Amino acid sequence: MDKTNAIEVRNMSKQFKVEYDKANTLKTKLIFWNRKKPEFHQVLNNINLNIKKGETVALIGVNGSGKSTLLKLMTKIIYPTKGTIETDGKLTSLLELGAGFHPDFTGRENIYFNASIFGLTRKEIDARIDDIIEFSELGEFIDNPIRTYSSGMYMRLAFSVAINVDAEILLIDEILAVGDQHFQEKCYNKLRELRDSNKTIVIVTHSLEVVKDLCTRVIWIYKGELRLDGDPTYVVDEYLEQVAQDHKQEKQKNLESGTHKNRGIVYIDDPRDISRYESADSEILFRGWQISDADEIQLNFYLDNNLWEVPVKRTLRKDVYDVYFDQFAGFMDMNNIGWEFKMPPSSIEKGRHIFKVECKENDDILAFKEIEFNIV
Repeated sequence: MDKTNAIEVRNMSKQFKVEYDKANTLKTKLIFWNRKKPEFHQVLNNINLNIKKGETVALIGVNGSGKSTLLKLMTKIIYPTKGTIETDGKLTSLLELGAGFHPDFTGRENIYFNASIFGLTRKEIDARIDDIIEFSELGEFIDNPIRTYSSGMYMRLAFSVAINVDAEILLIDEILAVGDQHFQEKCYNKLRELRDSNKTIVIVTHSLEVVKDLCTRVIWIYKGELRLDGDPTYVVDEYLEQVAQDHKQEKQKNLESGTHKNRGIVYIDDPRDISRYESADSEILFRGWQISDADEIQLNFYLDNNLWEVPVKRTLRKDVYDVYFDQFAGFMDMNNIGWEFKMPPSSIEKGRHIFKVECKENDDILAFKEIEFNIV
């Protein structure tokens, strides 16, 4: 293994055996007589790559492409069917929420269990436990059984342990998608700190803006094969173009077969339902977002079932784009997902009103959302 490499993958392939329930009656034996031969699902095929020490690398690809499997192979949780994977350096991983935790023990007790799995001694854990608890922001909950924790609290504890192990290689799956915005930012800031201290980081994520900001290199896995490897901006753009093509081709096939129906989603962030405003207030913010896989759509606004002509501004909504990327890739422009406008309450009659947003394709309503607000 080259001394400059943290991870080496050579001619590596991985397949999983597909198991069927064994026939235990004469009827099922007759029906499924041809299921004696095992079936295999090829997840990764002939992967070759080097990850240098000190690199921060993202693995991207649509769901089912094999990127999470590749990460698990690097941790040696599972092993390749063919080829080899070698690592050089102490390794820690965050692959599944709460892996290595026991639900009946407290957060503090699980810190000791989890950190010992990563190779820390009792004395080393004692020296770091205050830093782990402080970073997790769990406070008094640290001494509660973790079966009482939310998924966000699980993630806080797991991440806090993993980054305090002082490993040379850190492997992270999409776990950071869990948790509030504040803690996500805190985690990414910590990852930047680790990156700048020459730790090797491999992360699987669908958050492409994070990829461009955090990573020095991107590896794109497409249908189990290494499609592209290089500069984040270039690889991400090529990836998005391919995903858009795939989605549109799939949609066209489904349209021809009669199995596809165009979809849309509309949401109103503001005003909140049952909102109340004073007539003397300066303005009311109307804000939300809309996505659809239809080629041409109309976004209509209604006040009390009357079409409302308002000066709408389209806005950037990265949060919505990240959440719906797998479902609507190729049909979303991140910069135009959001909509907003402002109206003075004095321009609206006092009383109860229904505000509705409608997404239409020709005469078909794809989605709508409505809320109630009051002017007093």
